[in-house]
Amino acid sequence: MELHLLEILCFTIKGQRIWHAIILDLLPKGLNLANKALLSGCSAGGLATFFHCDNFTRTLPKTATVKCLSDAGFFLDVRDVTLNHTARVFYENLINLQGIGKYLDKNCTSSRYYPHQCFFPQYSLAYIATPYFILNSVYDVYQFHHHLVPPSADLHGYWNHCKIRPTSCTPNQIRILQGFRSQMLRDLTFFYGFSKRGGLYLNSCFAHCQSESQDTWFAPDSPRVNNKTIAEAVGDWYFGRNVTKVVDCPYPCDNTCHNLLS
Repeated sequence: MELHLLEILCFTIKGQRIWHAIILDLLPKGLNLANKALLSGCSAGGLATFFHCDNFTRTLPKTATVKCLSDAGFFLDVRDVTLNHTARVFYENLINLQGIGKYLDKNCTSSRYYPHQCFFPQYSLAYIATPYFILNSVYDVYQFHHHLVPPSADLHGYWNHCKIRPTSCTPNQIRILQGFRSQMLRDLTFFYGFSKRGGLYLNSCFAHCQSESQDTWFAPDSPRVNNKTIAEAVGDWYFGRNVTKVVDCPYPCDNTCHNLLS
């Protein structure tokens, strides 16, 4: 039996219970007999795959081939434009509110002075044993608008035009965005160079979540990196046809992008 499981999971107050309920419901319906399975999610669901990936693998038969994919879930522990840790504080509050610190990877939390950082994939990725594919824009719109330039860091609206249309960004704003891209690439350097079973697709589109829409997934005019669509890249990795690790050139060189800035 071949089973592909797409799981979109957002963290809610009872997110861990929901996760267990879903798995317990699916196991007797055929999941316990699966020989192939893919766990994936977008945005918050993409972030959740980092936390549940190995656990998902352990629930399936040892003979099953299990892989995980995160779309727009590689959230960075990045300072905003006023040098405040907006993202870190937000996630720390989220961890405390939901009491999910105990579910973070113990190997990761024991190795860091600031254990809550293990909520960020850049720190927890090294401890995931299951083959993993990371699909992300290096100018992820959600992180751009809420972590890099949150409203609290732009009270006078200096970034408003840039957020709506990249061609309206000033040279200094482009420099800051390129710095965000550089940090993402640095944080994925080890994964890119040493993960033999991992896959990577980083494009330069101003977007957030690209696997859920046919327009960006696999259409005649879908975004391409090295002339390869997202679907082709994921397919090559999932079915073992090719090691897929592609990184796009910096904005504005890619004219295949669908810039989804809403």
